[in-house]
Amino acid sequence: MRKFFPDYIIVLLKGIAMGAADVVPGVSGGTIAFISGIYQELIDSINGINLSLVKTVKKEGLKAAWQQANGSFLLSLLIGIAISVLTFSKIIVHLLATQPIMVWSFFFGLIIASILLIWKQITKWELVSIVALIIGVILTYYITIARPVSSPDSYPYLFLSGFIAIIAMILPGISGAFILLLMGSYETVIGTINQLREGLTQMNMELLSTALLKLGIFALGAIIGLKSFSKILHWMFERHKNTTLALLVGFMIGSLNKVWPWKEVLETRINSHGETVPFLEKSILPQYFSGDAQVLTAIILAFLGFLVIYGMEKIASRLGKD
Repeated sequence: MRKFFPDYIIVLLKGIAMGAADVVPGVSGGTIAFISGIYQELIDSINGINLSLVKTVKKEGLKAAWQQANGSFLLSLLIGIAISVLTFSKIIVHLLATQPIMVWSFFFGLIIASILLIWKQITKWELVSIVALIIGVILTYYITIARPVSSPDSYPYLFLSGFIAIIAMILPGISGAFILLLMGSYETVIGTINQLREGLTQMNMELLSTALLKLGIFALGAIIGLKSFSKILHWMFERHKNTTLALLVGFMIGSLNKVWPWKEVLETRINSHGETVPFLEKSILPQYFSGDAQVLTAIILAFLGFLVIYGMEKIASRLGKD
C-alpha cells in the first residue's frame, strides 16, 4: 500500500513528466507512463471507474469507493500533469521554436531507449506479434507524414479533438499533441491553456471564463474517449499482452520519423500571432540541413535522453525488488 510520502510524490513527478511530454508534438505521455512503470496501473485504474463505485458508496461509504477507484494515485497523477501543462506549455513551445534540434535529439534518444525497454518485455514472438509490429510501424509512420489540416475553432470540433487526442496520448509511441496538430487543433488548445494561465495571473474573468469553457469541452471529449478506449487496452493487455506490446513497439518505431532532429521545411503557415512557422516538413540527413546541424550536440542530447530512460528503468527495478 502506498504512503503519501514519498510514493504519491513520485507519482506526481511522473505526472509532471507525462504532462511535459504530452504538449510536445511527437512525444507521447503514454510512453512516459510505460517506462516509469505506471502504465498498467493507469489503464486498470481508469477501467475500474464504473457504476460499481456508486454501489460501493452506498454500501461501504466514500472512503471505500475512493480506494476502489485508486483515487489517490489518479489524483496525484492528474495534479502532476496539470502542473506540467500549465507550467511547461509555453517553455516547450518556445524551445521547439528556438532550439528544435536539441529538443528533438533528446526525445529521439528517449524513444530509442523506450523501444528497447518495451521490446525486452515481449516474452514470445509469434506471427501475430510480428504482424502487429509491422502494422504499428506503418500506421504511425503514415501519421507522421500526413498533411496537417486547418479546422474551425468550434466547440463540437474541440470535443472531437479531445476524444481522439486522448486515445493517442495514452498509447506509447503515438503523440496526442501531434494528432492535435494534424487535426488543426494544437494551436487552439495550447493557446487556450496559455489564456487560462494569463486569466489566473491577471484575474481577468472574461479571459478565464472563455478558456475554461473551451478546455471544459475539450476535457469532456477526452474523458469519454479515455474511458471508452481504456476498456479495449485493459482487455488487450489481459488477453494478448505480447501482441499488444509488439504493436506499441511498432508505434514507437514509426514515431521516430517525427522526432528526427533534422528537417527540411516544405511549406509554412502563419500562426495566430502573425508568425511564419513550419507547416509541412520532411526528415533529412544532417549534411543536407540548411544551417548549423549541431551534430555533436544532437548526439550528446540523444545519449542523455537514452540515459534518462535507462536510469528510470534501473530505479524502477530496484524499487520493485525492495
